[in-house]
Amino acid sequence: MKPYSLITSLLVAAVLAGAADSPKRAVPAKNKAPNPAFAQVTDDPKLPRVLLIGDSISIGYTLDVRKLLEGKANLHRIPTNGGPTINGLKNLKTWLGDGKWDVIHFNWGLHDLKYLDANGKYVAPDQGKQVAPLPVYEKNLRELVARMKKTGAKLIWCSTTPVPDGSAGRVKDAEIEYNRVAATIMKENGVAIDDLHAYATAHQAEIQLPKNVHFSKDGSQKLAEQVVASIKAQLAK
Repeated sequence: MKPYSLITSLLVAAVLAGAADSPKRAVPAKNKAPNPAFAQVTDDPKLPRVLLIGDSISIGYTLDVRKLLEGKANLHRIPTNGGPTINGLKNLKTWLGDGKWDVIHFNWGLHDLKYLDANGKYVAPDQGKQVAPLPVYEKNLRELVARMKKTGAKLIWCSTTPVPDGSAGRVKDAEIEYNRVAATIMKENGVAIDDLHAYATAHQAEIQLPKNVHFSKDGSQKLAEQVVASIKAQLAK
């Protein structure tokens, strides 16, 4: 081998070795923009305070509800997905905070009736466990209603929207029995009912995504109109 070939080979080897030993440059992760539905609201002290508690269905209609109530109420929501009733029991005190609420519009259900495996993934009923079987859901919901009644706010329970066939981790129409149990609790406690289930069922083909518990953008806007109507009815009292 010629001298210059040997030197070239040694230089190439050194460069490669150095590259192998050098730490890889981290690729900066893209910052995900915060969901505007979770934005903090600055109250107009002249207006009543309304709190939304719910899962992703309520997240979908939060901004539309806020817009429709502009100038009529300060519309707040919990800064997260409300999840199942057990999550509500753990976090309700924090969500309610120290301020006075005039109206609380709430729902739990879709996350209680779903089935998960040991890793928390959605599965068929025969492959996992239900998050909150009906008796557990009833017990938890009664406790949540009792706690919220102590705030002195006017309460509105929002019925759980439809579970269509093919929804991941859920059984079609499972919400019907959950709504039946919940409605009984609300009637016993004098809680107003916003029957979003009835509205969504009547317009399901137009507003709900196929094989999915979620709604189209237009669908969420339609749900918002129903929610606002129920809130206004309580504010009028």
